[in-house]
Amino acid sequence: MTISFETKQQNLADLAVALGVNLQEGQTLIINAPIDCADFAHKVAAAAFDRGAADVAIRYNDERLSRMRYDHADLEALTTIPAWQKARMDSYVDDQVAVISIYADDPDVMAGVDVDRVKAASNAAQAAAKKYHEAVINDRIRWCVISVPTVGWARKVFPDIPKSAAVEQLWNAIFETTRTNLTDPAAAWHRHNASFEEKVRFLNNKQFDAFVYKNALGTNITVGMPKNHIWAGGSEIAEDGIAFFPNIPTEEIFSAPDKTRVNGTLAASHPLVYNGQLIDHFALTFKDGKVVGYHAEQGFDALKSLVEANPGSNMLGEISFVPYDSPIQNLGILFYNTLFDENASCHFALGAAYPTCIEGGQNMSETELAAAGLNISTTHVDFMVGSKDLSIVGLDAEGNETPIFVDGNWANPL
Repeated sequence: MTISFETKQQNLADLAVALGVNLQEGQTLIINAPIDCADFAHKVAAAAFDRGAADVAIRYNDERLSRMRYDHADLEALTTIPAWQKARMDSYVDDQVAVISIYADDPDVMAGVDVDRVKAASNAAQAAAKKYHEAVINDRIRWCVISVPTVGWARKVFPDIPKSAAVEQLWNAIFETTRTNLTDPAAAWHRHNASFEEKVRFLNNKQFDAFVYKNALGTNITVGMPKNHIWAGGSEIAEDGIAFFPNIPTEEIFSAPDKTRVNGTLAASHPLVYNGQLIDHFALTFKDGKVVGYHAEQGFDALKSLVEANPGSNMLGEISFVPYDSPIQNLGILFYNTLFDENASCHFALGAAYPTCIEGGQNMSETELAAAGLNISTTHVDFMVGSKDLSIVGLDAEGNETPIFVDGNWANPL
């Protein structure tokens, strides 16, 4: 059966609403979207109203205007967040809205921008959104990130073909990885969700003390784990007891490392787009949890601004397993988009840990979370380290070894 392009688009909109945020009747939906994605945002809004939404609001962002502001606006204007903007973000939490964010940035739009100005503006925005950020990482609201093509993004991914063909190919890749090219995407996602359960159960039962990563790119690191850590993958359960999928697509099983027990070097296997700037061929060296050295062949200043962004941005907050033989990796496409590239590769994140990754974490204060070994930060930036030859070994408290990944994939019989 041939499924039309329009049906696949509608499938993605429906999936984001019904499974992504699992919108409930009478609930309000907020859609964050680039202005270039207005047509698709309207499809999501229509799907939400069809499901019984009380209201839908679309908050558009304009990366070209953002670039103009970084280049020309007064620094005070860039770093002053109006009270109404903070109040709006706080209201998302107070009103228990659901939030769908469409992430479709042009990876080159911020090339050459002053990274210090971007860093200052980003820190101000993150500080103003602290209540919302805490709600997201604690699953106090239901949220979902999806992506749809824009011309700028598509031309970066497929630079050697006409822009219309590039957009079409990117749509096809998105339909493939989100399973929206199937006759029953929801059923496919429920099956996919079940596929995480056995490995999540294994990792949670084993409670490994640490993991050792090695590959030919230069990764050689030992990452300690906090006591009573929790692994998760696929759907999550929000504070209100309702299941949702934070990312569509998703292929990862993740947890939070012990922020103080990280020693060695992580070499990135994919480029990273951070604050609109490309960082490529980079590596980070850690000692007792903190970044003590780093280099990048491209985007060094952007990498420096990430590592120095705020307290905690120089420590790890997430550890994530993704097999090299995964649906996204097997497409052979470098997406220049963290939502897709992180789900094609084992990865870590600099910055905040998810409190849901430790027993009782959602009821802990920041001081208690830090004492338990979890990293506190206002940033959370994923970077990819997975490769075809990646080896990961789990160590128990006595130092006994269990293979977790061999040649980039789950070890048998995992």
